[in-house]
Amino acid sequence: MKNKPKNAALRRRAGKSQSMFTKRLRELRAQHSALLARRNVVDRNWTSGVFERYCDPVVTAAHVPLEWRFDLNAGSNPLLLERQGINAVFNPGALYHDGKFLLVCRVEGCDRKSFFAVAESKNGIDGFRFWDEPVDLPETKQPDTNVYDMRLTAHEDGWIYGLFCTERKDPAVPAHDTSSALALCGIVRTRNLREWERLEDLKSRAAQQRNVVLHSEFIQGRYALYTRPQDSFIEAGTGGGIGWATCASMEGATIEDERIVDPRVYHTIKESKNGQGPPPLKTSSGWLHLAHGVRATAAGLRYVLYVFLTDLREPWRVSARPGGYFLAPQGQERVGDVSNVAFCNGWIAAADGRVFIYYASSDTRIHVAVSSIERLVDYALHTPEDALTSRGCMLSRRELIRRNASIL
Repeated sequence: MKNKPKNAALRRRAGKSQSMFTKRLRELRAQHSALLARRNVVDRNWTSGVFERYCDPVVTAAHVPLEWRFDLNAGSNPLLLERQGINAVFNPGALYHDGKFLLVCRVEGCDRKSFFAVAESKNGIDGFRFWDEPVDLPETKQPDTNVYDMRLTAHEDGWIYGLFCTERKDPAVPAHDTSSALALCGIVRTRNLREWERLEDLKSRAAQQRNVVLHSEFIQGRYALYTRPQDSFIEAGTGGGIGWATCASMEGATIEDERIVDPRVYHTIKESKNGQGPPPLKTSSGWLHLAHGVRATAAGLRYVLYVFLTDLREPWRVSARPGGYFLAPQGQERVGDVSNVAFCNGWIAAADGRVFIYYASSDTRIHVAVSSIERLVDYALHTPEDALTSRGCMLSRRELIRRNASIL
């Protein structure tokens, strides 16, 4: 009889705890559902005409499903605390597949490790939802410490390839050096973005390979790659620019010779380093490329996006090189883990001629900009090339001013 009041109190506390758990879970689900249902609208303050910017990011850490972050068992997590947090979602590969816009996102946990996960949308602008589970990426004999920034290429051989950066600790450095890494190009292929086959990492003469992108067509019967050879770990100025190389097979892919397609240039947007973004798009005027350029500022490295065209038959030969940047981070896009960064490794050319450009801001979140093949080619062909001197750039602008004056 003496235990009855005590047992009743325990039951009341358990009931209260369960009620609080249920209420908090309901609030979390409502908040998450509202985010996924939010409509994205064009930013009317953006007036360049080259592309439309949208007001909201399309995927953020908050878009990640609750089941990936919380233990939803009231018994083991009665306070409903987040157990495995997500720090950021960014730098996605992109593909239109089976009637859906698909992003293979880089998802970074609070533990700093990244993994890949697929988010899909019907319209490519909003409503992105993650698939049930992350990508089950196979390992090689040397496990990846970290993987990131997958470029997707639907190749004419029938496979969808994913090329990404795999990092492992550099075994040549002293034990106390816990930051030096070896960065190589990892390779997977798939038919449906659900089952992935891991191939051997790309072999090349360069000590480091980041931003490697597979061309979508065979060139003279060989696979073609855009590379970014480096001599040391992510050190500004050590990359030679965007390279071009070919290999006989993607199984045991090996490249011997690389030529630089797009070099770094002093006092430009790509002075420190540059790298290929997504696979180039085929147009009647040539292969349309989107790349990132990096320069140093007092606030750190600044990443912007730029465009260029290469020849249809000789994709390693640049045919148009508009000066300046195409897209740079604006406003809140400049705020995040790595500030003042715009980065893109995924875009989609839709059947109606629109181009969906999925860029990340400050290594934190994913945005979309929408243009068209027509506008992008016009921009590439008719934007003056960088004159490389102050006077040369002034004269180019003065010419524009005088032409407009004669019209007005």
